[in-house]
Amino acid sequence: MTSELFSPLTLRSGQVLKNRIAKAAMEENMAGDGQLPDWQLLSLYKHWAAGGTGLLITGNVMVHAEALTGPAGVVLDEHAPLEPFADWAKAAKAGGAAIWMQINHPGRQVASDMPGVVWGPTDIGVSLGKHSSRFGRPTAMTPQQISDTVARYAVTARRAEEAGFDGVEVHAAHGYLLSQFLSPLVNKRTDRWGGSLENRARMLLDIVRAVRAAVSPSFAVAVKLNSADFQRGGFDADDARQVIGMLEPLGVDLVELSGGSYESPAMTGRAADSRTQAREAYFLDLAKDLVKTSPVPLMLTGGITKRATADKVLDSGVSVVGMGTALAVTPDLPSRWQQGREADRPMRPVTWSDKALASAASMAQVRHQMRRLARGSSPKPGTHPAIALISERRKQRVALRGYRAWLSKSQPAA
Repeated sequence: MTSELFSPLTLRSGQVLKNRIAKAAMEENMAGDGQLPDWQLLSLYKHWAAGGTGLLITGNVMVHAEALTGPAGVVLDEHAPLEPFADWAKAAKAGGAAIWMQINHPGRQVASDMPGVVWGPTDIGVSLGKHSSRFGRPTAMTPQQISDTVARYAVTARRAEEAGFDGVEVHAAHGYLLSQFLSPLVNKRTDRWGGSLENRARMLLDIVRAVRAAVSPSFAVAVKLNSADFQRGGFDADDARQVIGMLEPLGVDLVELSGGSYESPAMTGRAADSRTQAREAYFLDLAKDLVKTSPVPLMLTGGITKRATADKVLDSGVSVVGMGTALAVTPDLPSRWQQGREADRPMRPVTWSDKALASAASMAQVRHQMRRLARGSSPKPGTHPAIALISERRKQRVALRGYRAWLSKSQPAA
């Protein structure tokens, strides 16, 4: 097999990625004062910049200051100063990679102790059994709130370009707001945003149009989309195929395929229906089908850690290989692959039977490695998941106090 892994890729916007390897978005939850990027994120991305990837995609940057996935989330809205973001972009581009900002709104996936708003297409809350109370009860968005949110995405994209980023990725996967609108299980609206797939996709399509209109033609616009929600009756692969077709006329450069949500955490390899238990490339089987008809280049993320798997993904017709956890543990993995080497150690697996808790622990483990990298320390992939989760929750409590204080001073009442 002749590998295209280190060949360049020219996108629709004219942007050229130096190779087919991307650092996929991982939620860093490492914002400094004022919900801004600070030395931690700059240090972390300098490590990845030197690691050999062709594309770096940030963890989700929030478009609405009153709606965060976590209390240490970064916010880029109309009020945020641009200098910290310009510094972040510069650090990420130091090694020749493109840097895209993932932009997001959590919708109903907001912790119950967070201030601000909890919105969704309807008032259906996150269902996690005994863990359901961890999330706030959503209120159904009004047409005005939907319109305002579309505008917020465009503002964030425009300001990302002004700060020196090369593109944005609109997050419409993993059960966040746009994924909620796409889901027939969550979106029970009876107006123009509910019912048919065309209506359920309306908000996403309006956002992509608004973003594309707000940025220059050479600025990349991508979408992260679930290949499936992995919930019976939810958004499925056929829906994904149709949405990809809807995105193509809007000038989208790339669609990243992932899967799952907090209710069915397939993105950590633990779907509710057990269809992603493969050790590598969780969503490859679905991607193989989608790539046959996709008019847009596809990127696949989920559990890829080995060079042979990356080559297999490209051989399927996928254009870009996305990695998250593997690069948190081994930030120079692409460079190693070029030298015929692999990662030294994988992340310690989380084998807990409680899927929701195991998913939270897995994400805490990844953030633990990212914080070590930011401090200049080597990753410790053998860290026990319970230790990482306890440490994460302590940090979140501190960050929550800071976010509450900042929000009360900087934002008008919701």
